[in-house]
Amino acid sequence: MFNVERAWDNLPFLLTGVPYTFLITIVGMALGLLLGFFLSLARSSKHRILRWPSRMYISFMRGTPVLVFLFILYMGLPYSGIYLQASLAAVLGFGLNSAAYIAEVNRAAMGSVPRGQWESAQAIGMNYWQTIRRIILPQAVRIAVPPLGNIFLDLLKATSLAAMISVPELFNQAQIVAGRTQDTMTMYILAALIYWPMTIVFSTLQDYLETKFSKHVS
Repeated sequence: MFNVERAWDNLPFLLTGVPYTFLITIVGMALGLLLGFFLSLARSSKHRILRWPSRMYISFMRGTPVLVFLFILYMGLPYSGIYLQASLAAVLGFGLNSAAYIAEVNRAAMGSVPRGQWESAQAIGMNYWQTIRRIILPQAVRIAVPPLGNIFLDLLKATSLAAMISVPELFNQAQIVAGRTQDTMTMYILAALIYWPMTIVFSTLQDYLETKFSKHVS
């Protein structure tokens, strides 16, 4: 089931994929947070020209497998003359996909702030962006941290799909060794044992952020 000696010998090779896993996760999440913020504002807008395109985007990204989107970016775009490196395609794929989920989280978090606070901000002369930045976001962030943390953890684990487009991340390295040694069980269990502490670290960070943002809330 699990060859300890073989796992130990190949551990350094699998660990060479961890930086790619972190790169895709962190940069993809950053892209998702940025795009998701503006999507949430567009999704809640009173203007149809903003609301409907954002709804279509969110519906498409939530309704299609991210693996299919990765293949479209990496193998489909070359037919249009656009060539992306595998790592860049993975970052864009996960970032654009996660933005749809982040947008819904942000929309719900900002929607939970009482409407009266928007009206009060307008009454004292704040414009839309000042209200968002000074009044709405500080309260919405506290509500959004737990679901955003879950999205981040899901993204961390989903980066294993990048192996399908030849990104040399953790799971791809495990596949290479598994093919060479014909010991798939050992290599896949070893990969799982590497993913596990990574998720524990980020779960601990999530717990810290939740405590930090909620400590002043009665």
